[in-house]
Amino acid sequence: MASKVAPDATGTNDAVAQVPEEKHGLRRAVGVWGSYTWGYADVGADVYVALGIVMAAAQGATNVAFLFAGLVYIMVGLAYTELAAAYPMAGGGQFYVLRGLGDFWGFVAGWAVLLDFTIDISLFALASAGYINFFIPVLDTHITINLVGIPLNIQPFLILEATFLVVMLTILNILGVRESSRFNEVLGALDVISESTILFFGFLFAFNPGMLVHQMTTQWPSPYNLAYGASLAIISFVGLESISQASQETIRPGKVVPRTSIALILTVLIYALAFSNLGLAMLPWQSFATHNGDPVAWLASHIPILGLVAGPYVAILGATLVLISSNAGVFGSSRITYSMARFHLLPAWFHRVHPKFRTPVRTLIVFSGIALLELWLAGLSQNAYDTLGNMYAFGAATAYMLVFVSLLVLRFKDPWTPRPFKVPLNIPIRGKDGEVRLLPIIGVLGFLGISSILIMVVLTHAIGRIAGPAWIVVGLMLYFWYRHRTGKPLLKSLKRDWVHEQLEVYEDAGEGELADELRENLERKQRLHGESEIVSALPIGTKVVDVPVENGGPEKRLNGNHEKRQKGNAE
Repeated sequence: MASKVAPDATGTNDAVAQVPEEKHGLRRAVGVWGSYTWGYADVGADVYVALGIVMAAAQGATNVAFLFAGLVYIMVGLAYTELAAAYPMAGGGQFYVLRGLGDFWGFVAGWAVLLDFTIDISLFALASAGYINFFIPVLDTHITINLVGIPLNIQPFLILEATFLVVMLTILNILGVRESSRFNEVLGALDVISESTILFFGFLFAFNPGMLVHQMTTQWPSPYNLAYGASLAIISFVGLESISQASQETIRPGKVVPRTSIALILTVLIYALAFSNLGLAMLPWQSFATHNGDPVAWLASHIPILGLVAGPYVAILGATLVLISSNAGVFGSSRITYSMARFHLLPAWFHRVHPKFRTPVRTLIVFSGIALLELWLAGLSQNAYDTLGNMYAFGAATAYMLVFVSLLVLRFKDPWTPRPFKVPLNIPIRGKDGEVRLLPIIGVLGFLGISSILIMVVLTHAIGRIAGPAWIVVGLMLYFWYRHRTGKPLLKSLKRDWVHEQLEVYEDAGEGELADELRENLERKQRLHGESEIVSALPIGTKVVDVPVENGGPEKRLNGNHEKRQKGNAE
């Protein structure tokens, strides 16, 4: 007798979560270079924004601020690399926290990432307008107005430009128009070549080691400003999430993701350190503080011989790159909201698609609207770039901290999942079941490093320490309301068949070896724990009825590739 699957008539209850089936999965078409440029199109643009903001805060210690943030970024990158290769599902950091810490903390992580996506939209649209204004400086004009008796020094034309860009990107995403992977690949290659060229000729013709030493010794900031600058410098490294988000669309993610992630980590770190040192060795830090809208173009325009051409060229390239990064925020917010709704962390209302355009119009409008509100409120401050950077740093530090905790928890909670890449420097610890778990030292150091940055944000960011936690509180109110309304547990997690979903993703990704290794590990787990169950190939929340089924049923579909490989090995 075989088994036939019958849908559970009672539906999803408090203990069990059914993941909605999709008619069309994400198409796997991203290779090594595509994965690299996918991430670089996002994180590679950060230095175009961060250089001016960090210079204004860290002053003569700008390179030290970038170095500290860069060391933390390396550890963050290694953690994401391990998790993305082991769990190649869409959702990125939010999914890893959900998998490791459960629904509540998975929501907090996802909501913190959503904060970053909305800031991404507004901050990088503002930066794109700033680089456009390299050619029209009059649009950067400050105007003093009185609001309820309070004098405000604002840049109305700059805010209007950024508003237009946000609205334009939102409309394009609603209509389903996005930049292609090929466009990202070409633009990524162009930017790598351009930044390398600027740095090469900058160090060759304009690097003044005496000025670098002079600024580091005479313009060293106060401890408060150094901490403030270091906490802002983390925004230069935000965006590695893009590779993890795209892992479910990547061919052979177990092999591709580690290569591209490590290459991206090194590329971005080298550029951030090089630009900060070159900037201090070429120009007074105060000049960057007055040009925080187009700092890299300002730097390039002062390179002897090439400056006349390099300045305008970098301004055009920078405006394009940061606009694409802004678009990544528009698109990314809909992607992560869909993932959260799929796992019952947000109402399904958020991932409904438009019947004509087939895009998540509701999510796009809601979160782009939030981005516009953030942009307008930041525009009322003395420095809109710095204000948005405050909140950006809070969201990134919160999400990264939870990812590190999940990395540590999953090493002990789920040692059975194959890890094509492991964070180095591990201490073996033997569990009660006799299985050896590996405690990652870099994971512990990374958690301490990103926690210190979060503490710096809370202590030094007047806006971030209020607006950031307020965002989390508002999100939790929505979360508790939704879970209570739908009869789901508020603090406990829904049960999910992670094994079934993970095996399907491995098979779909062409990672047959990882699927086989997972099955073998689970069989060893059953022997160690004295379990008698077999690995289920059936969706959770289904009833099994003993009736004949042709073609072997769902288990045959899931295990077919495994059996074929075994047969091939026997032959």
